[in-house]
Amino acid sequence: MARKTYTGEEASITFDLDTCIHAAECVRGLPQVFDLDRKPWILPDAAGVAELRDVVARCPSGALEIVEAEGATVAPSGVTVQTGGGGPHIIKGGCQVVGADGSVLKEGAVVALCACGKTAKAPFCDGSHASA
Repeated sequence: MARKTYTGEEASITFDLDTCIHAAECVRGLPQVFDLDRKPWILPDAAGVAELRDVVARCPSGALEIVEAEGATVAPSGVTVQTGGGGPHIIKGGCQVVGADGSVLKEGAVVALCACGKTAKAPFCDGSHASA
């Protein structure tokens, strides 16, 4: 599935279902913006840009990204790798995941790699660790 864009006046939110691990940080953080029972489920104009930035930054998989009106994608600075806790390895700060054949599997500000070996979307986390 391709990354889908939800356009707002001051910022747009993009979402990639294939990389989402369903941690629900977005839904808990800004329920007026992210509502799974609504179509479209993301309404960027329902909050300010600063609030959107904060919640998108909490997305552990990089499935959400914010693009401000000027067109610049907001990405964290520096690269960090978070491990442990029984969940995925979270890489923040921008990276490129390359397959064995050299093809780019994902490029983004945040990537969640499977740590439990149960994922159906290897090497990416799909949330399977929650039931493992």
